Amino acid sequence: MSFGVILALLLFVSPSAFAAGESSSGGSDLAKPMLAIAAAIAIAGGLIGTGNAQQGIGAAGMGIIAEKPEKFGQVLFFFVIPETLWIIGFVLGIILLLDIL
Repeated sequence: MSFGVILALLLFVSPSAFAAGESSSGGSDLAKPMLAIAAAIAIAGGLIGTGNAQQGIGAAGMGIIAEKPEKFGQVLFFFVIPETLWIIGFVLGIILLLDIL
């Protein structure tokens, strides 16, 4: 978290570093830092969503495995499904950083 705050401060303190190159999203000096923050929010949102989903699934899964160890494969499958949330957030963050959209 502190690394993100420091990175955001560095981006806003010296926006002249981005003024040399023209941005495809209007040429604003703050376009690239804003895209970086948007990418960070997208990735963090995916990670937080994954953690929240796996919290309940993991707790319930441990109870199921304790009673029926043969259900390990099914529990593992349901535990891995929320991993797609951080993958989607990561891909969206890369799309924002590369200014594809």
